[in-house]
Amino acid sequence: MPTFKDARTGTAIQVKVIPRAKKNEVAGLMEDGSVRIRLTAPPVEGAANQALVEFLAQLLEIHKNQIEIVAGLSSERKLISLVGISPQSVESILRRAAHAAESKRAHGSDGSEE
Repeated sequence: MPTFKDARTGTAIQVKVIPRAKKNEVAGLMEDGSVRIRLTAPPVEGAANQALVEFLAQLLEIHKNQIEIVAGLSSERKLISLVGISPQSVESILRRAAHAAESKRAHGSDGSEE
């Protein structure tokens, strides 16, 4: 079960980033509570971190300055602070995105696997 924490002014989520993917997408919700996200950017010179912030901003419909990578700047596992959005909203959006990506993979329209 994913862990979405209420952080007074927003939400904190744990993310596992998979760089150099075919496309940017929420790849699934992991048993340890992390959100698995595929990004096209390589893990070089902060490119994947920047892509993660941009992807989350677009997906969650919040400004990039409302997103902060609190821990894991040089790791595939990151702790993300999302200001101004409730845990319930984040969970709902991420679950829909993960379900959509899983459905596409199940129907063979994407073809990408880890």
